[in-house]
Amino acid sequence: MEYELILRLFIAAILGALIGLEREYRAKEAGFRTHFLVAMGSALFMIVSAYGFADVPMDGMTSRWDVSRVAAQVVSGIGFIGAGTIIFRKQENMVSGLTTAAGLWVAAAIGLACGGGMYVLATAATVMVLVGLEAFNYFLHKLDKHRKA
Repeated sequence: MEYELILRLFIAAILGALIGLEREYRAKEAGFRTHFLVAMGSALFMIVSAYGFADVPMDGMTSRWDVSRVAAQVVSGIGFIGAGTIIFRKQENMVSGLTTAAGLWVAAAIGLACGGGMYVLATAATVMVLVGLEAFNYFLHKLDKHRKA
């Protein structure tokens, strides 16, 4: 059981790191380490929520607590971290950091999925995030070249 839980943490950390590498490569506000930590931390919260209280007596019986409550709090809490990456620049009348904040949010979701043992879902989500980020960047460059020509 312990090795399975460590595997969940490890996979969450790797998948979060992959998203973080893309953000780091693009020199965005939150990069490798932040996404790595968010995904791994979310997985750890999910694991502790699901397995950490299995032997705690509840009304005289050993019972499991509602693991979805911790997942919901991770979703709320990550919004606070994501908000720190969003910046409004008054002079330019521009908001930046929204994609990075969304990346942190989805890294948390991927971590929760890994913590819940849903590796295929988490991996598919990671691939979709990376494709989405890179495809969008590719089309923006094409649009810029077309606009300049």
